[in-house]
Amino acid sequence: MEARISGDSLPVVTCKLNKGESMITENGGMSWMTEGLTMETSTNGGVLKGLGRALSGESMFMNTYTADVDGAEIAFASSFPGRILEFDLRQGETIIAQKKAFLCSEKSVKLSTHFQKKLGAGLFGGEGFIMQKIEGPGKVFLEIDGDIVEKTLGPGEKLKVDNGYVAAYDELVKMDIETVKGVKNILLGGEGLFLTTLTGPGKVYLQSMPVSNLAGLIAPFVGPKN
Repeated sequence: MEARISGDSLPVVTCKLNKGESMITENGGMSWMTEGLTMETSTNGGVLKGLGRALSGESMFMNTYTADVDGAEIAFASSFPGRILEFDLRQGETIIAQKKAFLCSEKSVKLSTHFQKKLGAGLFGGEGFIMQKIEGPGKVFLEIDGDIVEKTLGPGEKLKVDNGYVAAYDELVKMDIETVKGVKNILLGGEGLFLTTLTGPGKVYLQSMPVSNLAGLIAPFVGPKN
């Protein structure tokens, strides 16, 4: 399978498949395709796995597109201004991603639910108690809100992140929360009461414009007018 990511702020990934190769995506994820591809809709692993994906922000049903001829092309476009991030995962290699980050992948990739081990990190960390677990082998493509910044943390090295800016991280990275110190900082600092803390070793992927932040900025302009 060959893949090409094109576009600027609204990117698209175009996959060129040989006969028998397959790509999976959530319902409605395909943007366009050539002839020679067959679509099959299923829960991709059973009802329980489908429900788990629904909890992590994806569709319960997945579409599988299989090439009947060599050179068939299928494209998957980003639904929000940002970046498409490509991973080529080895067998057993895993990444944890925010809800709705999954765009598409090879059929060999496993998509499941990841629960934060610490309740506080899930409830107050801004990334959600339920995230996505994506396991190789195979190529997977994630949607990132805004631009992407990659950080590689050493063992025990910590990174403090404001709510919503964590897009994905390696499975070995530990996620927790900490309280902002100082009453004045909490009330006047504008950063909220909690910060997400990521501890290495591993790689972290940060996004520059979380969709939740953008929604908050435009909300005053789209509400009902008195």
